[in-house]
Amino acid sequence: MKKSFPCGFALAAAALLCRATWCQAPQSLTWDQVKARFEATNPVLKADADSVDELRAAEITAFLRPNPQFTTTVDGTQIAPNNGAWHPLSGTFVEPAITYLHERDHKRELRLESAQQGTKVAESQHEDLKRTLEFTLRAAFVNALEAKAVVEVAKADLDYYDHIIAISRDRLSAGDIAQIDFDRIELMRVQYESELQTANVNLRTAKIQLLTLLNERTPVEQFEVTGPFDFNDTIRPLDEFRQMALDARPDLQAALQAAQQAATNHKLANANGSTDPTFGAWYMWNSAVNNPNPIDLQTIGLSVSVPLRIFDRNQGEKKRTQIDIDRTQRMTDAARAQVFSDVDTAYAQVQENIDLLKPYKDKYNQEALHIRDTVTYSYQQGGASLTEFLNAQSEYRTVQLAYLQLVGAYLTAAGQLNLAVGREVLQ
Repeated sequence: MKKSFPCGFALAAAALLCRATWCQAPQSLTWDQVKARFEATNPVLKADADSVDELRAAEITAFLRPNPQFTTTVDGTQIAPNNGAWHPLSGTFVEPAITYLHERDHKRELRLESAQQGTKVAESQHEDLKRTLEFTLRAAFVNALEAKAVVEVAKADLDYYDHIIAISRDRLSAGDIAQIDFDRIELMRVQYESELQTANVNLRTAKIQLLTLLNERTPVEQFEVTGPFDFNDTIRPLDEFRQMALDARPDLQAALQAAQQAATNHKLANANGSTDPTFGAWYMWNSAVNNPNPIDLQTIGLSVSVPLRIFDRNQGEKKRTQIDIDRTQRMTDAARAQVFSDVDTAYAQVQENIDLLKPYKDKYNQEALHIRDTVTYSYQQGGASLTEFLNAQSEYRTVQLAYLQLVGAYLTAAGQLNLAVGREVLQ
């Protein structure tokens, strides 16, 4: 017995189905969107940012003044001379006192300055970590774009080859080709299917790597990336990239800031070798029970305590911080040399890829397409052999894949140049 459903129920079910399909539609992210999500969600980057915040909190501690010290002395329980009785509260004197260590030679200001410079070094190191991780992210993004382009090419090649199989089947029916030739053509389809399957696996792997870097649990089927998969055949002079790197590289900035902090630490070590006096003030109340006419005696006093720095004048820290100044300067020179090396190497890689891609874009791609279409048409008309047709197909696919791989290599090299410069200069 068939059950009938109201029209309204069917429409509601269809609406829910459409809504579910829409909700599961793949989200396509651009590079800027991927980078923004990475900066907001990557646990390694967020943990390092927390360490920078810890150093900012340490600046508060560095600028704190020494706490004053408060002490109280209570004494003087006595025996009355007239009857020998013990009066525990008679004759008691109370002496409250307060002391304060006064730091000289701007110790507190130098501690704050050193802490602030340490925070700046940590901030630059955080930017350097971000720079390195974003290069890894960019490489994964490029891999996904390349895998996506390879999938599209593999699908187009398979569709084209299915069209050739259909034409060849018509020719077989008309008696224009032998059964063995048709079987060879049909068998060749396995290679196209295998290439498409491999391309899909590579695309899925690239997406998984991106999702891992983004710390997301989005299903792979619902995650998609989009962006230009091409190259720019012009590039600015090398000297411009060198100068940009000197201005922008966070690791170089960290080295320069570490040198400044070393100089401040040396000043602080010298200041810590100076003498800090401790000032005190006290008040005493004394009940004079031994006096025949007892009166309350009240006194106040001041004191100054100065340590005699005969042996310890902070000599070790003075020497160590002086050596640290020389060390950080050498590290700065090494960082500057590394900047030039990174920029020159990345620039050469980009230029090499451009030189290789230009003939493909201007000549080889069109020639391969022209040869394939010409041989295919000739084969359909009986003017070309099966071997010539298959060779033309293979050469066309080889040129296509080589071009896509070169574009991927160019985009990776562009990311390497961005990494060397310290900011995005090539997309």
